[in-house]
Amino acid sequence: MGSSTAATAVASAAVVALAVANRVLYKLALVPLKAYPFFLAQLTTFGYVAVYFTILYARYRAGVVTKDMLALPKRRFVAIGLLEALGVASGMSAAACLPGPAIPILSQSFLVWQLIFSAVLLERRYTIRQIIGCLLVTSGVILAVASGANEGQLLSGVKLIWPALTIASSAFQAGASILKEAAFVDGAKLLKGKRPDIFVVNSFGSGFQALFVFLLLPFLSNLRGIKFAELPGYLNGGAECFLNVGESPIDCGGAPFLPLLFIVVNMAFNISLLNLVKMSSALVASLTATSAVPISIYILSLPLPYIPHGAEISTSFIFGAVVLLMGLILYNLPQLSSRKQSKAD
Repeated sequence: MGSSTAATAVASAAVVALAVANRVLYKLALVPLKAYPFFLAQLTTFGYVAVYFTILYARYRAGVVTKDMLALPKRRFVAIGLLEALGVASGMSAAACLPGPAIPILSQSFLVWQLIFSAVLLERRYTIRQIIGCLLVTSGVILAVASGANEGQLLSGVKLIWPALTIASSAFQAGASILKEAAFVDGAKLLKGKRPDIFVVNSFGSGFQALFVFLLLPFLSNLRGIKFAELPGYLNGGAECFLNVGESPIDCGGAPFLPLLFIVVNMAFNISLLNLVKMSSALVASLTATSAVPISIYILSLPLPYIPHGAEISTSFIFGAVVLLMGLILYNLPQLSSRKQSKAD
């Protein structure tokens, strides 16, 4: 029990550290690629498939991944890929019509969706204290993110469909995360107690996501204001800026180092997050990753390379961070008390 708890604590700390680095580096990566965010999104989506399957093959040759793991039913991975692709499509669609601060605020419904889906699909039961803790985490992030927003006017003049679509995007992504957890749980039953390797879940899930994103590519490019006929030229310009070669009309200083660093850290974050899902649950992993949001905002408020202008932290931000911390403590308190009780027995 003690070693398992320590391993989970180490995995959680790694998720928080990588989540902070991931958010900060994403902002820095978009400095040279500010005109090509859609290129960066597609590069990560399709690039990860090649990397994940390469690692999967290496682990199979090393004997870590077995034939039984590779033979697991693929229906769930298809569903994971479809949900994540729909999450990208609906999220992009809404982001084009929403003010910037509203997007991370509305996206916090992700935790609530996870709570509902895990209760319905995995038949997991939560105490009132855990539910309140989860809602406090969500409220804390909303307070922290909204601290710089102009209250009362944030969604003025915005049609209801766009906030609803952002919430739907969070639901798709939350459903995918719960299905990943179910893949570990059900996979263990088929593999006689041994959970599938994380790269089996990561590779096939990402592979089907890339397939559905490819099928939706004309729609997704149009959402970014890029006509399908102009897509090859746009991707070529993005590649030149990414590699910092050719005569780009914009300043691509910082490339390719910053985008590559973001891609490596983002991959490490996704792997560590899925590892925490395997060790605990999708909700615990999301709560852990969410705790990194205020830390990321604070770091991004400081003067950084390529972003020399800092920002002032408000009292609302500090209050939101405190509420988030209270929620995390409250959610984990029942687990701590149950461990003490088991030791006493």
